Amino acid sequence: MAQNPAAALAPLSPNASAAERASRIKLMIFDVDGVFTDGSLYFTAEGDFMKSFNSLDGYGVKMLERIGVQTAIITGRKSGIVNARAKELSITHLFHGVQDKTVALAELLQKAGVSADQCGYMGDDWPDLAVMRRCGFAAVPANAHSEVIQRVHWVAEARGGYGAVREVCDAILRAQNRYDEMLAASLGA
Repeated sequence: MAQNPAAALAPLSPNASAAERASRIKLMIFDVDGVFTDGSLYFTAEGDFMKSFNSLDGYGVKMLERIGVQTAIITGRKSGIVNARAKELSITHLFHGVQDKTVALAELLQKAGVSADQCGYMGDDWPDLAVMRRCGFAAVPANAHSEVIQRVHWVAEARGGYGAVREVCDAILRAQNRYDEMLAASLGA
């Protein structure tokens, strides 16, 4: 009897709490469509397209960088829009137009000088699963595909493009005991 292929993809092991996993993050990796954006693509008659990004998400990424957490994007779509947003946010590593995200992850780990256990990944759909299973911390927006939600360590309350990235950044800051310090600095304390 043939084995159900979906059964071979068991949920990620919950051998450590999400907060414990987030406390080890030295590199946080993000997908774009459905994570930084709501997943919508707006096409013009000329074939150009636009994406919408959330400013709260951007500030969350900047806060991670301020505490020494490297950031990266691994996305299947190649886009000047993503390149511009990554540059604006000073995202350390950008891999776009990627066919096999696990190949990009292997290259990224070498470039960043970290182990997969020290990485977090936020994605939302099946193309993200293989990378999520390799990283020490896997997160999704609230509106991720149900099969992906079942296989991660942490689920945001917000949807992709509506603050989910900021939520995971805040969770990492809290897990690394830096949230209160960053908030106090913003308050001028």
